[in-house]
Amino acid sequence: MRKEELVATRLPRSLVLDLKKIESAEQSDRSTVLRKLLYRAVTDWKKEHAAKLYAEGRVSLERAAVDSGASVREMMEYLKARKIPAQYDVEDLEEDMKSFYKRVGR
Repeated sequence: MRKEELVATRLPRSLVLDLKKIESAEQSDRSTVLRKLLYRAVTDWKKEHAAKLYAEGRVSLERAAVDSGASVREMMEYLKARKIPAQYDVEDLEEDMKSFYKRVGR
């Protein structure tokens, strides 16, 4: 089974020109540049989305971290930088501790 899948899209000329500048600066081919930029964009989107769900009280801090692919510490820093207040109470702490102990095998 293939690990990669071809994805094609049409891009505005201005974006293609920007890509050419990045390719030149990075001394890399277009596919590598696009993968790198897309990976960064998807990572950012996942953090933004998880932060939104956390701010709405729909997920715990740990769930937001796991869903975004970040550590709890990284997620806390991300939320702090965006001035999203803590949505954390005793029940959340208990839930996170149970999940933590389950992961470390206790």
